Amino acid sequence: MSIKNVTIAGAGTLGSQIAYQSALCGYQVRIWNPHPERAEKRIAALRPFYKHDLKLTDEQFDAGLKNIVSITNDWETSFKDADLVIEAVPENLDMKKDFYAQLCSVLPKEAIIASNSSTYVPSQLVQLVDRPEKFLHLHFANHIWVFNTAEIVGNAKTDPAVIQEVVAFAKGIKMLPIVLKKEQHGYIMNALSVPFLNAALGLWGKGVADPITIDKDWMNSTGSPMGPFMSMDVIGLRTVWAIFSSHADTPEQKAIADKLKAMIDAGHYGVEAGEGFYTYPHPAYEDPNFLKE
Repeated sequence: MSIKNVTIAGAGTLGSQIAYQSALCGYQVRIWNPHPERAEKRIAALRPFYKHDLKLTDEQFDAGLKNIVSITNDWETSFKDADLVIEAVPENLDMKKDFYAQLCSVLPKEAIIASNSSTYVPSQLVQLVDRPEKFLHLHFANHIWVFNTAEIVGNAKTDPAVIQEVVAFAKGIKMLPIVLKKEQHGYIMNALSVPFLNAALGLWGKGVADPITIDKDWMNSTGSPMGPFMSMDVIGLRTVWAIFSSHADTPEQKAIADKLKAMIDAGHYGVEAGEGFYTYPHPAYEDPNFLKE
């Protein structure tokens, strides 16, 4: 089977990016989202980023938009012709259970299902689908048009041919496919980065230093172009909170999760919102003297 028609289920921060990147690369894309108007706004909001980072013209960006066939909350319209479904619904197990139950009732039997979950591993979600041999995880980093890795891992029953189909799709949307030999919470990227970000959150939560000071220390000490709190703004605090809160076991960790949730509830959830730990579009770290003061 050759993947041509792709449905993205859930058009949040990453879902919208996956949808547009796929459309830009010539795939026929349908977007399923409970609130279609929100999905439309998220797709439109990608224009300045693609123009700035990839130097796309408005005409080139619009050419990608033409490959988005529909944005709707109608199940049959969204999934009836899908060769590949990429699930990017919120990281809530009950929501995923409800989604997969409905999906499997309308999805063609030959279609592949890939989850973009950052929190769950394939063995946890495969039990929710009716085709384990066609189920795997396909994980992206935020700002996929720049940070273009696609981490791929199957479950114990995934057909190797399905993995190769998804590898080809990842290449087709200009990603670097990274195939894991076994499942791992956080894949490779998050398994390395989450402890680092958690350590920064711990310093902030304990009042050791403020986010800007922590970023400056890390950048000056290591030569890194970004500090942990800059990275969290790019990732989006809703995603950071979802991952951190799922493992917040101690009172100190729960207090940090609450601080993140308060920022999110105030609308300060990162670059996309115009404010997170920094204020955008001109954050403090763009100042040439940021690391000198």
